[in-house]
Amino acid sequence: MSLPKSDDMPSLKGNLTTVFLPLVYIFVFIVGLPTNTMAVFVFLFKTKKKHPASILMANLALADLLFIVWLPLKITYHFNGNDWTFGEPLCKVLVGFFYGNMYCSTIFIACISVLRYWGIVHPLSRKKPNSCLTVCVSVCVWIVVWLITTPLYMYQQTVKVSNLTTTCHDVIYRNQLDFPIGYFLTMGIVGYVVPCVVCTVAYLLILKSLKSSFTNAMSNKQKRKAVIFMITVLVMFLVCFTPNNITLMVHFSLLARGIENNTHGLYIITLCLSSLNSCLDPFVYYFISEEFRDHVKNSLMCHSTRSAKRMKVAFRPLKLSTESSTASP
Repeated sequence: MSLPKSDDMPSLKGNLTTVFLPLVYIFVFIVGLPTNTMAVFVFLFKTKKKHPASILMANLALADLLFIVWLPLKITYHFNGNDWTFGEPLCKVLVGFFYGNMYCSTIFIACISVLRYWGIVHPLSRKKPNSCLTVCVSVCVWIVVWLITTPLYMYQQTVKVSNLTTTCHDVIYRNQLDFPIGYFLTMGIVGYVVPCVVCTVAYLLILKSLKSSFTNAMSNKQKRKAVIFMITVLVMFLVCFTPNNITLMVHFSLLARGIENNTHGLYIITLCLSSLNSCLDPFVYYFISEEFRDHVKNSLMCHSTRSAKRMKVAFRPLKLSTESSTASP
């Protein structure tokens, strides 16, 4: 996000924003839509007993879906030369769901990390989170995310940078600058810094427990899964969430001191990277949920079986007739 200036046009009209970014969003849409739809279906309808982990993952997949369904607008916007033609209300909805998905993901992943901590470090504890408590926590997360994204609907998101181009959340008017400075700094702390600290502390405690638990009943396979899960979440935070939130907080911290900076190109790249969490979240489901893992394997096996049957039918040899092909005179 930048102030409206004439030198914004190269970054808004270059191949980076009009070719590369929409291609990334197309990839996110193609991969994220079916995998997260499958996740919601499995956790809501195929999971017999709603464990706390399945409840949290269902909410995480739902947040991804609510973001992905709006991606075609974002793709069209970039392919159209960053010219928004859908009006101010839809721009606000797109921006709201964009940030809502990001912070729903960080907070729900933090909750899942805490749940993993209890399951690995305190497997016999009677104070484990139950389904009722998890539902209450999930509702609170949605309320918190709704509260921190509501201000995005309160100021103008579409800005004309030329007579022919209307941007959506890429440029901001100078007279609206005071509000976003405090808002994005607060949103970054609540939606990124706090969940990041929670995940870091949980993983350090898990690693400490795994190293010292020689008498633990956990098998090497279970420990390996726990480590892979932690690496996946760490990569997700480093690639998807950290660059955009750091860029936003640095950008608005400098503006708060009266220092203008040209970080628009970096901002739109990091914002695009944040959308990749919708593709990485299914890996979290795969490592945690046995139901999701089995459903994926069964779906792949059924697809392979159907393909094999079609090939078998297609290449079935012709049966030759034993009768003479010449007609009797």
